[in-house]
Amino acid sequence: MTGENHTVFSEFLLLGLPIRPEQDKLLYAVFLAMYVTTVLGNLLIIILIRLDSHLHTPMYLLLSNLSFSDLCFSSVTMPTFLHNMQRQVPSIPYAACLTQMYFFLYFGDLESFLLVAMAYDRYVAICFPLHYTSIMSPRLCLSLVGLCWVLTTFHAMLHTLLMARVHFCGNNMIPHFFCDMSALLKLACSDTRVNELVIFITGGLVLIIPFLLIILSYAQIVSSILKVPSARGIHKAFSTCGSHVSVVSLFYGAIIGLYLCPSADNSTAQETVMAVMYTVVTPMLNPFIYSLRNRDIKGALGRVFFKKKIPFSV
Repeated sequence: MTGENHTVFSEFLLLGLPIRPEQDKLLYAVFLAMYVTTVLGNLLIIILIRLDSHLHTPMYLLLSNLSFSDLCFSSVTMPTFLHNMQRQVPSIPYAACLTQMYFFLYFGDLESFLLVAMAYDRYVAICFPLHYTSIMSPRLCLSLVGLCWVLTTFHAMLHTLLMARVHFCGNNMIPHFFCDMSALLKLACSDTRVNELVIFITGGLVLIIPFLLIILSYAQIVSSILKVPSARGIHKAFSTCGSHVSVVSLFYGAIIGLYLCPSADNSTAQETVMAVMYTVVTPMLNPFIYSLRNRDIKGALGRVFFKKKIPFSV
C-alpha cells in the first residue's frame, strides 16, 4: 500500500453499546450510578487506609493502590462513554483516542501486576506467618508497588507508540464504547503485523504469567494448609484470601473469556457487552468485596467515621 493516499482522521466515532433508542435514558442512569458507586467505593477504601493507622500494613498498602487503579481504570472510559450517550454524534478526537488507549492499558496492566503482588503477600502471610513482618518489609512492599507502576508505564507506552504509526483510511467508526486497541487495528489500512506480534508476546507477560503466578501462590497456600489441616487454619485462609480470590476471578475471568477464549459465535456487539464486565462491573464490585468480607475495613470505617472502638484483627 506504499504510495497510496491515506485519509487522516481528526476524530473517530465510537458506536458504543448495542442499545435501543427507548433504552437510552434508563441505561444512562444505570451506568452513571455504577460509575458514581465505583468512584465513591474506591475513594472510601483509599481514605480509610490513609486515615486509620491500623491499616498501615503491606496488605492494605497494596489494596489502596488497587483501589486507586480501579478508580482510574473506570474513569478512563466511563466519562467519555456517558458523555457520548447524550450526543447525536459520539466522536472522540484522534489524540484523545490514543491517550485513552494508553491509560486504559496502563491501569489495566497495573491491576494485573498488583493482584500478583497481593497474592505473594497472602502466600507469605499463610505459609510463613512467623516471618511475615521481616519478609514483607516496608522496603520490599514499596519496591513491589514501584515495580508494578514502572512495568505498566513501559508496556502501555510501547503499544501507544506502535499504534501512532498505524495509518487509518476509509472507516473511522469504532464498534466499541472506548478506543480498544484490537478495535482500532481492525480499522487500519497499513501493515499491523508488528502490532499484532507485540500484542501476542506482551499479552503473555502481563496476563498469562501474572495469572499463573497467582495460581501457583494459591496452590502453595492450599498445600501448606493441607499439611496441618485444622478448622482454625482453614477459616484463617478463607478470611485472609477469600476477597482476593473473588477479585482475581472477576478480573481474569472476564478477560480470558473475551480475549484468550474467543468464540466464533461472539459478534462484535457481544464482545463489547462482555468488555463492560471488566471495565465497569469489576472496578465497582471490588470495594464491596473487600469491605463486606473484611473485618479490618469495617472496623476502620467505625473508627474513622463513627469514632467507635472496634477491635482490630491481626
